[in-house]
Amino acid sequence: MAIDQGVRAKKGTRADAQSVIDLAHKQGLRIVDFKFVDLIGTWQHFSIPVSELTASLFKDGIGFDGSSIRGFQQIHESDMLLIPDPSTAVVDPICRVPTLSIGCDVIDPITRQAYSRDPRHVARKAEAYLLSTGIADTSYWGPECEFYIFNSLRFDQNQFSGMYEIDSVEGVWNSGRNSEPNLAYRPRYKEGYFPAAHGQAPGPPLPDRAQADRERCGRRGPPP
Repeated sequence: MAIDQGVRAKKGTRADAQSVIDLAHKQGLRIVDFKFVDLIGTWQHFSIPVSELTASLFKDGIGFDGSSIRGFQQIHESDMLLIPDPSTAVVDPICRVPTLSIGCDVIDPITRQAYSRDPRHVARKAEAYLLSTGIADTSYWGPECEFYIFNSLRFDQNQFSGMYEIDSVEGVWNSGRNSEPNLAYRPRYKEGYFPAAHGQAPGPPLPDRAQADRERCGRRGPPP
């Protein structure tokens, strides 16, 4: 499902709760996925049926267990709130069940103040400090989308041994592997960043992951 950019705020305006709710009903979405980031920087999330998405939820927030998140709360003070940010709402292009994805701010339910360990709050404080110094008036923040593609991951830990093993068809150690197809050439260590893939001359016949990358980018849609 293509991302509907209609929920995005126009220049000089801000998307609101009602526009997000209208988007969800217009596109027949069934699930709302609330996303936030833990102290370490890992995405966390939970979902609700779209029928429970109301305008009041954007104001009052939705509760979650902060003691289950690394670096957040202890068990006796675990109640926390998420406040959805309407400007982050997009239709998830990957989920089989039509899903609306929304980024959230973490809020203390007692004080109703921004949570000190919420990375979004930390980023805002850093921006404010930068502005106060007079060094600059604009900063840009974003994730580094770096990942690995493996064909096999194995690990074990028992009474008498422990092991782990990763494997990829692109690994140089597989140059002599008797498999079909095998073009024998694999990128050597530190040489797999930018070379052209197989069939994209000039360049050696590298295993082709470019097609998978293009499919992912195509499903993600254009940037907002």
